[in-house]
Amino acid sequence: MSMRVAFAGTPEFARAALERLHAARFCVPLVLTQPDRPAGRGMKLQASPVKQFAQAHGMAVAQPRSLRLDGKYPEDAQAARAALDDARPDVMVVAAYGLILPQWVLDLPRLGCLNIHASLLPRWRGAAPIHRAIEAGDTETGITIMQMDAGLDTGDMLLVERITIRPEDTTGSLHDRLAVLGGRLVVEALELAACGGFHPVPQPDAGVTYAHKIEKSEAQVDWSQPAAVIARRIRAFDPFPGAGTTAQGEAIKLWRSEIGSDMSPSRAGCGQVLSANAHGVAVATGDGVLRLTELQRAGGKRLAAAEFLRGFPLAPGLVLGA
Repeated sequence: MSMRVAFAGTPEFARAALERLHAARFCVPLVLTQPDRPAGRGMKLQASPVKQFAQAHGMAVAQPRSLRLDGKYPEDAQAARAALDDARPDVMVVAAYGLILPQWVLDLPRLGCLNIHASLLPRWRGAAPIHRAIEAGDTETGITIMQMDAGLDTGDMLLVERITIRPEDTTGSLHDRLAVLGGRLVVEALELAACGGFHPVPQPDAGVTYAHKIEKSEAQVDWSQPAAVIARRIRAFDPFPGAGTTAQGEAIKLWRSEIGSDMSPSRAGCGQVLSANAHGVAVATGDGVLRLTELQRAGGKRLAAAEFLRGFPLAPGLVLGA
């Protein structure tokens, strides 16, 4: 392909798109990604998945702390601008980059900047669309390829494809399917652009929702909520930040659950353990019973309920989160 495609992205979701662009033989003269961050037990600096892929395939990488020429790191922004000018991109593809693109970046490529957004816009604009779709109980989501403008995910839509959210989907499993879809769709969008075949569609005013960033403070389970709501939150917070509760003063992560349709909480209080056996830990909620089937102690591994209970018994009558 003769089209020159700059790329901006950071996590695994973005790496999947960059890999697809590379496989489709687009020229990628420059990759922007976030600066290396401390990670792991030793908190050593670690390159982003996008940087690792780019360097492994001989792509130039820039890691500005900011792109704002009048911001806190103007020298980073100036260097990034010089690198982009040298790269002479026809278009920039953006996927989960993590930095706001100022107007000078949006205006630099002749075809502008295309964003791979993991929702059916205008639903779930913002930082955490996959988590929020599962948490809300949505039955479908998808990928929107969007022409970026100065707003928060407000640009015209170029391509949209839907997928079903399965009852067992976690953020992790849905993320992986959407990452593959996003890579395929952005290649289609660029092939259309090469032929002058874009047909931008403005986003409707109705149905706008915002997917606010996931905070660790949200992870703690509120047992007064209905079982169905808690079950969705457990799936939405897998793998990060992990839904949690406490038992006998110890923090416990909750990874899998099912709604106990065959059980009645009777007069049990919210968070009270009704039974604990190989089938799971049945807990009374504000509406119905939730059976926890995969749990984890601090510093331990995720374990099926039967194995977890061998090392950490939970007696009926115990109240979780108390």
